[in-house]
Amino acid sequence: METAVFFPSPDQLFGSLFRDVQLGHVFSDSKTFVDCIPKLTPADIIALYESEKTKPDFDLSAFVHDYFILPENISSDYVSDTNFTTYEHVSQLWDRLTRPADVAVEGSSRIALPYPYIVPGGRFREIFYWDSYFTMLGLKESKRGDLIRGMLLNFAYLIDTFGFIPNGNRTYFLSRSQPPYFALMVDLLAEMDGEDVLKQYEPQLRREYDFWMDGQDELTPTQRISKRVVTFKGQHVMNRYWDNTPTPRPEAYRQEIELTEEAELLGVIPEELYTHIRAACESGWDFSSRWFGDAKTMASIRAADIVPVELNCLLYFLERTLLRAYNVLEMPEKAQLFEQRATSRKELIQTVFWNENTLFFHDFDALAQKPTLAVTLAGVFPLFFNLATPEQAVHIHDRLKADFLQAGGWVTTLNRTGQQWDSPNGWAPLQWIVYQALHQYGFTETANEGRDRWLSLNDKVFQATGKMMEKYNVVDAALTTGGGEYPNQDGFGWTNGVYLRLLADKVVA
Repeated sequence: METAVFFPSPDQLFGSLFRDVQLGHVFSDSKTFVDCIPKLTPADIIALYESEKTKPDFDLSAFVHDYFILPENISSDYVSDTNFTTYEHVSQLWDRLTRPADVAVEGSSRIALPYPYIVPGGRFREIFYWDSYFTMLGLKESKRGDLIRGMLLNFAYLIDTFGFIPNGNRTYFLSRSQPPYFALMVDLLAEMDGEDVLKQYEPQLRREYDFWMDGQDELTPTQRISKRVVTFKGQHVMNRYWDNTPTPRPEAYRQEIELTEEAELLGVIPEELYTHIRAACESGWDFSSRWFGDAKTMASIRAADIVPVELNCLLYFLERTLLRAYNVLEMPEKAQLFEQRATSRKELIQTVFWNENTLFFHDFDALAQKPTLAVTLAGVFPLFFNLATPEQAVHIHDRLKADFLQAGGWVTTLNRTGQQWDSPNGWAPLQWIVYQALHQYGFTETANEGRDRWLSLNDKVFQATGKMMEKYNVVDAALTTGGGEYPNQDGFGWTNGVYLRLLADKVVA
């Protein structure tokens, strides 16, 4: 069950001031204000605002700048040296992206964490859940086990405090999580420190599992969906992304208010629109045509209706990790329970998500009860977790090589919509997933080709710009990126991590 811990988000704290700032274009985007730190208590600022705003010479922008400390862009004052190799640049950038343990500040949206951690960079000044696993891959190569251990303790703290790991350590993220990579993080640390790590983190692993499975007791033959769980064939349970707050996201408030007007012309109810947007944000793929009803437009988004293949693969791994933990703890009944659950989920993944017509793994439409049409790199996750049959793997490999492998690496989808999780973009975490997935089934040559193209693109862009990017245009290698919810960011945590991990494999080979 989710733990009820009340940390007000900026829209709740500042009410009409929040709305006026966001809709008044005080800042060029909606994230800046929600990351501001108030100089007075929120109650005092609101009282001042109510008394000042009716004056004829009132200036909203000046008021905000007087009573709030604006967030800094992490990379704005950093000058990189392109005389360095990419490896040298990334290795020395860890200290730049490290944040010390937080001090709680009243009215700030930041949730204070007890141990140092890595942020992505650019405008992203907080941890992000699934980013952190891919960042840790590089930290391990850099022999920064101290940071890995501290970040895991931070995630355990978040689970203990809230009952789950939020999207990031911001109050405006407390209604949703992100893809559950905590078990993979624990597994990474177990490779370094031994299997006793599973004992240490078993309570948090189980609690995260319970969070994702919360609602299954409410499922009935007539109610097949509840919270993050969906029934199949009346008895099997799979999972979806979901968020229980059907309102515009505070960090994207203005854009979503504007999108509401477009969606209403299509007959979309605003609360449903916001639920689907937030579900897509929980996926980390914000945004992609894989969530769109018409495969083109944001207003048609229906992410909460979709049972995603990669989420269920990740939960399979969580079930297997809990099985390992209970074996180490010598708790055979619990180990048997999770062995049964993992086995059941594996069978469903091999059948529910497999499309015999396209010979690829697809997401599943929970309402239409059939696979979705989107062909994306999410379909590679069954190979990453060794869940595909050898025959399925051959078909996946052939499609990847024919359609997804581009000049700069693996493209995310085959659909060009302007959304950042579509063509022509490639993303570091998915490069790692595809690389490992192909190696699992012996497609070494193709795996290495994708790896080398991605590393070469990272090197080229670094030499041209001095930056490691959030995402890259892998189709037209003359460009750095295409599409996105925000201007292109540099830093960049997970790009750095995957670069170091892939480079280490290339050097060893």
